[in-house]
Amino acid sequence: MTRKLFGTDGIRGSANSDPMNAETALKVGMAAGAQFIRGDHRHRVVIGKDTRLSGYLLEPALVAGFVSVGMDVIIVGPIPTPAIAMLTQSLRADLGVMLSASHNPYHDNGIKLFGPDGYKLSDEIEIEIEARMAGDQSADLAPSDKLGRTWRLDSGRGRYNDYVKRTFPREHTLDGLKVVLDCANGAAYRVAPEVLWELGAEVIPIGVDPDGFNINKDCGSTNTDAMQSQTLAHGADLGIALDGDADRVLVCDEKGDMVDGDQILGLVARNWLERGILKGGGVVATVMSNLGLERFLNDELGLGLERTQVGDRYVVEYMRAKGFNLGGEQSGHIILGDYSTTGDGLIAALQVLSVVKKSGKRASEVCRPFEPMPQLLKNVRFDGASPLEAATVQDAIKDAHAMLKDKGRLLVRPSGTEPLVRVMAEGEDDVLITQVVDELITILETEVRT
Repeated sequence: MTRKLFGTDGIRGSANSDPMNAETALKVGMAAGAQFIRGDHRHRVVIGKDTRLSGYLLEPALVAGFVSVGMDVIIVGPIPTPAIAMLTQSLRADLGVMLSASHNPYHDNGIKLFGPDGYKLSDEIEIEIEARMAGDQSADLAPSDKLGRTWRLDSGRGRYNDYVKRTFPREHTLDGLKVVLDCANGAAYRVAPEVLWELGAEVIPIGVDPDGFNINKDCGSTNTDAMQSQTLAHGADLGIALDGDADRVLVCDEKGDMVDGDQILGLVARNWLERGILKGGGVVATVMSNLGLERFLNDELGLGLERTQVGDRYVVEYMRAKGFNLGGEQSGHIILGDYSTTGDGLIAALQVLSVVKKSGKRASEVCRPFEPMPQLLKNVRFDGASPLEAATVQDAIKDAHAMLKDKGRLLVRPSGTEPLVRVMAEGEDDVLITQVVDELITILETEVRT
């Protein structure tokens, strides 16, 4: 059986439409609750959300589902996704849930599930939950005297604040650093500025006025213009941009030039190698990571680069299986295995700030340890069936591989979170990769229109 509802990062869709509606949320609560009720103890689930308007629709439905099968619910309100992973462990909960569509616009939402160990659920468990949702769930209902209870935990943000600061060396501060911090009008709009200020930084916060509609709108890690322009305008040492649920981060230097997830991985890898704390002999990334990162790790640091399919959960699974403590994605999901069980944009940002502060140099001199290989990524949006299955598209992909031969690499894949086909090529010949991508995009767009 394959997953139908769950993608690379939980269930996601347009809010108040199938599948991202109250009915689905109710069924997820019932099915996930029944899946994780094991033993005779009182079971509990922690539920957080970002700042989307639809959180008010989906949260009560989830709560009702969990309560109906006898699971107690702890509601923590708007809080980053990695905070839910941390709190699930800290509160000895059986399950954690985050309502968020991450970097997507406000009209989308999603449901992410974490096990009692704070890690995202495996494909196998998600398949089992889907099977429960598709079947008769009445047998899982608790008798009237065994229904769950619900209460709100007001200290969740403070607990996460303390946890994040403990990942930063106690002997260091951020005194003297001026930082522009874009919170994407999302889940970290309060906690992220607090953390940086308490560690000593001068913080210029933007994207900290959520209204239910403006999450990720013209801000955050998917639209970094505001961060870059404000970094220049304020003469800041660094700019930091989180996404809607703060599990990813991108950075710009004092000149406003971007630093992506691959550069952050290279920066942290070199720092951790020098400190003797890097484990596994390398870094885990995805098929999307730049070849420049691989060459830097191999040639300059003597480290390996292991690649997985796209999705931070697959990076984490490989890290756990093979003993690595650093991994991530070009998009800014950075997994620091010694500190967190999932991508944590705020903790990753502190690692970057720590290196910059300790070096005594400008961010532009520190934050790009390697020269990236020319890489081009374009997307095609579609409705209905994916155009990838069309014979014309498959033939075009074969022709594109033949054009590149050993001069580069090509990746064509469906997005796991949106109705998009992503086309990425990289190689030393910038003109060639542009030609390859543009020709494939034209054929995909033609197939979508027909």
